Amino acid sequence: MKIRILTLIILLQCVFNLGLHFHPLDPLTPQEINKTSFIVKKSHLGTLKDLTFHYLDLEEPNKTHVLQWLSSKKPPQPPRRRSLVVVRAGGQTHELIIDLTSGKIASSRIYTGHGFPSFTFIELFKASKLPLTFPSFKKSILDRSLNISEVSCIPFSVGWYGETITRREVKASCFYRDGSVNVFTRPIEGITITIDVDSMKVVKYSDRFIKPIPDKEGNDFRTKHKPFPFSCNVSDTGFKILGNKIKWANWKFHVGFTARAGITISTASVLDTRTKRFRRVMYRGHLSETFVPYMDPTYDWYFRTFMDIGEFGFGRSAVNLQPLIDCPQNAAFLDGYVAGPDGTAQQMSNVMCVFEKNGYGASFRHTEINVPGQVITSGEADISLVVRMVATLGNYDYIVDWEFKKNGAIRVGVDLTGVLEVKATSYTSNEQITENTYGTLVAKNTIAINHDHYLTYYLDLDIDGNGNSLVKAKLKTVRVTDVHNKTSSPRKSYWTVVKETAKTEADGRVRLGSEPVELLIVNPQKKTKIGNTVGYRLIPEHLPVTSLLTDDDYPEIRASYTKYPVWVTAYNRSEKWAGGFYSDRSRGDDGLAVWSSSRNREIENKDIVMWYNVGFHHIPYQEDFPVMPTLHGGFTLRPSNFFDNDPLIA
Repeated sequence: MKIRILTLIILLQCVFNLGLHFHPLDPLTPQEINKTSFIVKKSHLGTLKDLTFHYLDLEEPNKTHVLQWLSSKKPPQPPRRRSLVVVRAGGQTHELIIDLTSGKIASSRIYTGHGFPSFTFIELFKASKLPLTFPSFKKSILDRSLNISEVSCIPFSVGWYGETITRREVKASCFYRDGSVNVFTRPIEGITITIDVDSMKVVKYSDRFIKPIPDKEGNDFRTKHKPFPFSCNVSDTGFKILGNKIKWANWKFHVGFTARAGITISTASVLDTRTKRFRRVMYRGHLSETFVPYMDPTYDWYFRTFMDIGEFGFGRSAVNLQPLIDCPQNAAFLDGYVAGPDGTAQQMSNVMCVFEKNGYGASFRHTEINVPGQVITSGEADISLVVRMVATLGNYDYIVDWEFKKNGAIRVGVDLTGVLEVKATSYTSNEQITENTYGTLVAKNTIAINHDHYLTYYLDLDIDGNGNSLVKAKLKTVRVTDVHNKTSSPRKSYWTVVKETAKTEADGRVRLGSEPVELLIVNPQKKTKIGNTVGYRLIPEHLPVTSLLTDDDYPEIRASYTKYPVWVTAYNRSEKWAGGFYSDRSRGDDGLAVWSSSRNREIENKDIVMWYNVGFHHIPYQEDFPVMPTLHGGFTLRPSNFFDNDPLIA
């Protein structure tokens, strides 16, 4: 009897703690994922052939309801928990919304538009093994005097090039390990294998030419050095994790994890020490899409124009973070949960870490020597809180950071590393090259192809509330023609600030770099004590990069949002994925550029979303081989007249 009572007490404590730390934007729990799967399988879809789960996530609740729930001292009934599911069955794509409270299907429809859902890992695994048993491929390997047991094949998405889409396809490229662990550096050039993913059959095969396989000597990416212990937990208070909510210094926010986006940051608020209350900064922020087009238009390479988040999933590609390599030894590690192809919950251990970071500099300082008889120095160390994940998508590793600073800023950074995607060539020296190779000879018989990276961030900023505007603060040169006193001035010019408020989404498409300008998201209804409009400004960490592809090129049609680094649109709960919800083989008829141009909604004093592209034109260099040192990009969202003074001076 005592054991039963003790068990009951423990269960009640668990329920109490779950309710205490509940947040309406919490990711689906393993129990909710499994419940969703069970409901779908019990429906008519469970009787169809090859039922496969491609997307299973929280159906984001109404924003108004979430904000009401969070602001209430006695929270009302929380928004109903619903899940959004995309499955493939019987050769069709089905979308369902499951009401987890009632345990019923709230809606169900067959998707008939362009594009397909992301691939499952089982599909990719099967496609990678299929060539190894295909007779023509086995003959090609034999003709090259290679051992098929040392061959690895990797399926790539194929994009869209104006053709009528009839099936889900990948093209497999193969590599010869022969004892090497750096698989991508040893391509078997000349072979292209097209695979129908639904039937899992080879539908087209070509073996056009033979090139020497690059040498395995000198291509090992493993370090010989042991990780050096490092610690970044340097403040007196540290941070607190309560469920999915994190509190640190003057910040509180919610962190989540999804199979598609990876880390999501929600309801981020910063403490105003003057009023002793938290003020809203960002409702929701996450990576929306990646676009990686390679600049080789030849038959074997033209299709390599990847949209990794929509085609494969950034969260699904997240890796188990390694202490002392990815995160300091005293970091807190967090797990994520995703649905497997069969719909059951899968735990992804240690896919996020949270830690305090010492920037080993000053967040502010000053030395004053003009006080008689004194030299006064004051300052504060630059301590911040970082939430990190790493996603490995094929040959590239993306290190994604959300960094919160005590001055009220949010710094968002991404580091690119990993190994280059290369093609085999007969060239062993630059002097031999007589044709366009579309890249750099980085080693003998090894050309690394030029390419781009675009990481598009979704930033639903709520600066002190929902009613926000985009302001372009342009710096203009002015000739001195008059002065405000009778003493003449030798100055001929100065610059001044001319502010323009964007009215519609057309005004919210912004190119940066052609003229000096600062972009601010402001709340026109809120002022500081002395009357300045409160806001945050966007500070890019390097000159923004935009696509150089022509507008009529098919990859650019699919990713036309890369023509501008900044977009501002009206908030719409369904508009979260810059390349469209169905990225695989999409045609560019859904997504950020289409929403903005076709709807051109008002964005002045409205609930708005900022989208920012962190871009890289990557010309490979020999130092990038056999493994690429990290290449950094990012931006900062910094308070601009948000506080009445420096928040570091409490």
